[in-house]
Amino acid sequence: MTAIAAFLRKTPVPRLQDYFTAAGFTSLPPVDWTKPESEVVEPLIKAVDDMNDDEKQRVVLDAGRVAALADEPGQNALQNVVLNRAVFDPLEGANNRSLWVFLNETDRFRLAEEVRYNDERRRTRSWSGFGVDADLAVRKDPISIAAFTAAIRERFETPNVHVDIFDRHRVILDGEECELVQVAVYREGRPEDTLGFDANSTLARRIVKPVFEAALTYEAATGVIEVVAKTREDRMDLTRFMARDLLGITIDEHQALPLREYDLSMLLQPFDFPTDPADGIASVTVKELRLMDLGDAKERITLESMSGADRTIWQMAEHRIGLDIGGGTHGAGFVGEVPEWVITRARFTIKFHPGPEGGRGKSLALTVTMPHGCNLKDMTPQERLIGEKYLRLWGILKDDTDEGDVLE
Repeated sequence: MTAIAAFLRKTPVPRLQDYFTAAGFTSLPPVDWTKPESEVVEPLIKAVDDMNDDEKQRVVLDAGRVAALADEPGQNALQNVVLNRAVFDPLEGANNRSLWVFLNETDRFRLAEEVRYNDERRRTRSWSGFGVDADLAVRKDPISIAAFTAAIRERFETPNVHVDIFDRHRVILDGEECELVQVAVYREGRPEDTLGFDANSTLARRIVKPVFEAALTYEAATGVIEVVAKTREDRMDLTRFMARDLLGITIDEHQALPLREYDLSMLLQPFDFPTDPADGIASVTVKELRLMDLGDAKERITLESMSGADRTIWQMAEHRIGLDIGGGTHGAGFVGEVPEWVITRARFTIKFHPGPEGGRGKSLALTVTMPHGCNLKDMTPQERLIGEKYLRLWGILKDDTDEGDVLE
């Protein structure tokens, strides 16, 4: 009940009243919604705990879905798709906004879940990108959607496929937005035999058919198709179907977009991280370097600078492994006959000045792994924007596009 209690405490009483009144729970005793919030929420928590198992489980599942879109990425996903912005935008509180959409725009809530599914998996191993013609119109007529759906049924040998096609946007560099069309695909998988308890609490085998999700987006301004699906073969086939049936073009593997390239060589010597004063950055500190000897790629050394360390990471590297940070006759990475080092991973922390409310300033921890890995995917949209800005400014991120990373 901990998650339910947190959900009930974080949601305004009028919105909770909307939920419990509309849901028609029969095992929930009458609630006096006119009382002060403190006299409503705590008794409500106990009342929900005393509901019958089926209805209590329904509250648990609903609260989980609502809470999943109550963080920053979830709120951005809702804002991407909600229809009644005039009501949604002024609502106070993330749980309040999330539950309002859940109750009043049920279909749009599911689209927001699809947006989050796609955006969370961008730049991971389940992502691919393809470059096609720009300014194409995505077909949304019944005949085109039927052809696309039929191709998926045949490819995955399943009779049950559901497709959603909708317009959305995504925040990119410098706070600008790009317009996208997203295609969400749900397909039924092959039957699986699993253990479970029946109505009499007896352990028994049951047959279930899992549902698999995939997502594709098309950005008309750049002509980029992005696809999230389990395997490379699945991603290639889904992209072919979308291109043929929804865009009216053909596509092949040669149009796949390259992964982002990172370069950490500048960190072999002390590096002055330039920043924009407008971003309120107090300091940038390299906390970890993982190095490999080019003459022996089977071994790597990791140096980590803990809080309060007297030496910088470069002074530690010079002291521990003899890394020449002075740019000697052999160049960075050499001291006499010792090995040449290359950096395969770096972790550094960006610390910000405290905001107007005071307290401690926020921190942003970036981890880059050569040649394509970065943890930007795990961050909020605002953190990704600031991280990408400075990785480019410092010369670590070598491309000028918004393509994918591989997490390692």
